[in-house]
Order: sequence, then C-alpha cells, then structure tokens
Amino acid sequence: MMDRVKTNFDAYLEEQLRDPDFAERFKHAGEAWDVALQIAALREKAGLTQKDLARKLKTSQQQISRLESPSYEGHSLNMLRRVANVLGATVRVTLAPNGGSEPMMLSEAKIPYRTGRRGNK
Repeated sequence: MMDRVKTNFDAYLEEQLRDPDFAERFKHAGEAWDVALQIAALREKAGLTQKDLARKLKTSQQQISRLESPSYEGHSLNMLRRVANVLGATVRVTLAPNGGSEPMMLSEAKIPYRTGRRGNK
C-alpha cells in the first residue's frame, strides 16, 4: 500500500490543530458535519426532498436545509427525534469521557415512560 502524500493543506491543518482552541472548534465542526450528512442521506434514501420532509414535520424547507448544513450546530434532540421518526431512524447519542476511554452508548428507548411523579394520578 502506498503512503499518502502530505499536501500543503495537510501540513497547514496539522499546524493549526496544535492550537487547542482551533482543535476544539474543528472537532465540533466534524460532529455537525456528521449529523448533517446523516440527515441528508436518510432523507434521500427515503426518496424525499427537503420540501417533502418539511411538510411531514410541519416546518419549513429552510429549517431542513439548516439541519443539513455542516455549519449548523443548533440541532435539538427534540427536532432530531422528529426527523428520525419520519425517516424511520433512531437517535443515538455517544458521550465519551475525556482521555480516550470507552464511550457510553445511550439510545432512544422504545419503551414508554411516565412523566408524572409516583403517587400522583
């Protein structure tokens, strides 16, 4: 297997990632990019346009466009759940402790839950 040639951009990015503030922003941008690509891919797999999905969610096409934008970081769990429901998907959130230890996997429960306190009817 051939080694990949380091481009000028690779060298520039490597240098920029030495700055902890830049590295943190870069990491968050990657997370937003992943969410955006997943929404767009699921929507396309379902054969829906942004406008179709917006109608099903009772929102605007602009909101769907925003959700599919790699620069958008305002995804709410509520909206992600609504999108997932329409697209036949499940929302999963991964929390990984700092230091590289194993992530904890949390996923949307399929079982109903109660919102009231015990003893209250």
